Amino acid sequence: MDYEVGDIVKLKKQHPCGSSEWEILRVGADFRLKCMGCGHQIMIARRLVEKNTKDLRKKA
Repeated sequence: MDYEVGDIVKLKKQHPCGSSEWEILRVGADFRLKCMGCGHQIMIARRLVEKNTKDLRKKA
């Protein structure tokens, strides 16, 4: 898949707040993701994002 800043990624597992959608803030070897539910930000390895992606919505 082709990931870009601003895209919305739906991951297999939910965040503790209940949301499973994340906005991509940074792309590279690591991704910076922001939870669409509570706004919490995480850094996660690219391979983990690619492995756990359920759906990808492109930015408008």
